[in-house]
Amino acid sequence: MPLYQPPNVNTPVLSQFSLAGKIVAVTGGARGIGFEVVRGMAEAGADVALLYTTTADAPESAAKIALETGQRIQAFQSDVTSRSEIDATLNKVANEFGNGRLDVVVANAGTCTNRPNLEYDEESWARDNLVNYDGVMWTAQAAGKIFKRQGKGNLIITASVSAILVNTPQTQCAYNASKAAAVHLAKSLAVEWTDFARVNCISPGFIMTKMLTQQPKELFEKWLSMVPGGRICDPAELKSAYVFLASDACCYMTGANVVIDGGYTLP
Repeated sequence: MPLYQPPNVNTPVLSQFSLAGKIVAVTGGARGIGFEVVRGMAEAGADVALLYTTTADAPESAAKIALETGQRIQAFQSDVTSRSEIDATLNKVANEFGNGRLDVVVANAGTCTNRPNLEYDEESWARDNLVNYDGVMWTAQAAGKIFKRQGKGNLIITASVSAILVNTPQTQCAYNASKAAAVHLAKSLAVEWTDFARVNCISPGFIMTKMLTQQPKELFEKWLSMVPGGRICDPAELKSAYVFLASDACCYMTGANVVIDGGYTLP
């Protein structure tokens, strides 16, 4: 089966961005980039399952977006590092929340550790990889099984500019390597799943999230000086890119890695 094509490719362009009637699941959806992705999908007309691991106020966050957008938003607790748990959760989302369907899954959960390479042990090395790589794999696998049964689906992976360069001055080789692996996993799945799903990545640069704002002031200022755009991105500036990838506006796009970084990777 060839890559999915809308019944009418000549539909007016703005209507192609609509997610009306779509069922979307977003891991790491309770805060930061994930929270804005949930909001953006809902603003485009989708009903969204907000997946979280430990964020206590996730149900309240889901209710807030539901009130703002008029869409169904429901929080589901799940651990992406557990193959069986994320599989069960996505099936629950599809069967109960989606009335038998799941159209888009955003594998967004992530974590970062700053540590010199020579100080890693098995536990600290595994920490970033379990979430950023294994977690993406198990989320993708669970989503892919649903997509294959349906005959159509869409996976979007939150990667990072760290997948294509080595950040300085911080040392974070586990994070960098895990994000690079996630991008190549996406490319591999894009080829393998051509007959039933599209797979793409978004690689943000420096984004104003808790992960960034908790860093020392001198480090933050160093990063800012390295961005040609001269400012740090607000998470809300990313949501439209996720909506684009989730929509029929780019049905021939698969295996791509969309870099959004204010020019950080260009010099």
